[in-house]
Amino acid sequence: MNAGDTDRRRFLLAAAGAGLAGAGGCRRSPPPVPPAQWVGDSAERGHRLHTHLPDARGGAPSGAPSGAPAVRRAQIVVVGAGVAGLAAARALGRRGLDDLAVLDLESQPGGNSRGHRMAGLDCPLGAHYLPLPGPNALAVSEWLHEIGLLHTSHGRSVPDERHLCHSPQERLFIDGAWHDGLLPPAEPGGSTLIQYPAWAGLHYFAGRQGFHAPGDDAPGRDAVFTWPEGNAWLIRRLAQPLAGRLHAGRLVHAVRVEREGVQVDAWDIASGRPERWQARAVVVAVPLFVAARLLADPPPALVAAASRMRYAPWLVANLALREPLLDRGLGAPASWDNVRYGSPSLGYVDAGHQRLSPAAGPTVITAYWPLTTTERSKLLADTASDWGHRITADLQAAHPDLPEKVQQIDLARHGHAMSIPVPGTRGSTALAALRELRGPVQFAHADLAGYSVFEEAFEQGERAARVLLEER
Repeated sequence: MNAGDTDRRRFLLAAAGAGLAGAGGCRRSPPPVPPAQWVGDSAERGHRLHTHLPDARGGAPSGAPSGAPAVRRAQIVVVGAGVAGLAAARALGRRGLDDLAVLDLESQPGGNSRGHRMAGLDCPLGAHYLPLPGPNALAVSEWLHEIGLLHTSHGRSVPDERHLCHSPQERLFIDGAWHDGLLPPAEPGGSTLIQYPAWAGLHYFAGRQGFHAPGDDAPGRDAVFTWPEGNAWLIRRLAQPLAGRLHAGRLVHAVRVEREGVQVDAWDIASGRPERWQARAVVVAVPLFVAARLLADPPPALVAAASRMRYAPWLVANLALREPLLDRGLGAPASWDNVRYGSPSLGYVDAGHQRLSPAAGPTVITAYWPLTTTERSKLLADTASDWGHRITADLQAAHPDLPEKVQQIDLARHGHAMSIPVPGTRGSTALAALRELRGPVQFAHADLAGYSVFEEAFEQGERAARVLLEER
């Protein structure tokens, strides 16, 4: 899940009206609710920083044991093991600086690109694809060559087709049938154009490298890398070289610049013990609104940038199915990406679509459900069963056989999943000042680009690492 996911669908669904069910006729009874549970990010961990540390500078989180913290040392500490933090650690290590520590709040790295496993099958908890990098995505392109997703042939970068999204790729359910592609079919003599916010269109074009009309099968059309577990496949390859230096379950609650370097205070959640990391420098690779709470003396640019950020809440639901959904012969065949026109959901992807086995069997579908900022409280107020019923009922409109095939629903909530690119954010002087900042504290996050996608987060991590290495 990233802004490309969000806005590409908002672009397509902005004109959607009411649901597809017509007035009158027999009403279906609500589908039975299968077992549902919360997985992924721990809201309780994140809220300890917000609720119990009003200025994040006065000590350990509420409930943490008192006493002197264990002192640990590293040349550089990276706070946050999302894409930006892992990219920064990779860049530092490749240039010979391997005395580093990466601290992350959650039990596994990846941020919005974490993965999951249920019913013996891999599936995503967030971002689920990476477009082929454009000519300006140099850092990502270099890394993709390094891990074998790209290779050079006759002076051009060529993708490993085994990792590209299999065909059929996308379809849209509208007027009772599935149609190829994600744009509604044009009326005779009409147009497929719909109204959409300018920033949504910008994200759509940037995220998917241009606009293609339905039926356009030109080479390279919307080519994306994807895997059953989504971008967690990429995260594993970023995190693997950090064995022993990646410290999960750390609630960082204060970052202070001292005379001899930087001090990072954290709480080891598993052991219940405080830690104090002493380092020459730190990369703060967390959302800007969190970074502003961590620093004892935040730079004015950080305060200004954080104050204007707005973050979109998300729910990601993985549904384990005992067998594939019926096609029912209603137009375009089952695809990787499936969207129902008019749904409050942004559609679902089939994690099993990328598996190479020809045999049909159990699979997992991953539904993406965005909320407005005013609906964020629903992620905590509504139970897992509430959301399981809501999501099952929505999917049932296109798949009547779904309720009887769902065995389990695992739900991941992202209360502050990504920054919303309100006008003026991307080109703000505050973000520019943070990117140009020099000194022992560097910031690295997609927020700094004003555009929440994998490539931007990766580049921000590379940039922060370069600055620290230049100042060594």
